[in-house]
Amino acid sequence: MIPIRCFTCNKCIAHMWITYNLKIESGCTPNDVLNELGLKRYCCRRMFLGYVEITDKLILYEQSNVTH
Repeated sequence: MIPIRCFTCNKCIAHMWITYNLKIESGCTPNDVLNELGLKRYCCRRMFLGYVEITDKLILYEQSNVTH
């Protein structure tokens, strides 16, 4: 899950995450999508560009998969 707010400026950004992903998957460049969403600050752009979805990887290490 992407953070609700930007760590630096505290702007609310989480509501833009789905739109960002859909536009990236459709072939738009990250720069164009971030400009269209109105994210002009470097700190907010960093939140989108640097975010890595790790929940799928964490599921592999779920406790129920471990045998004792």
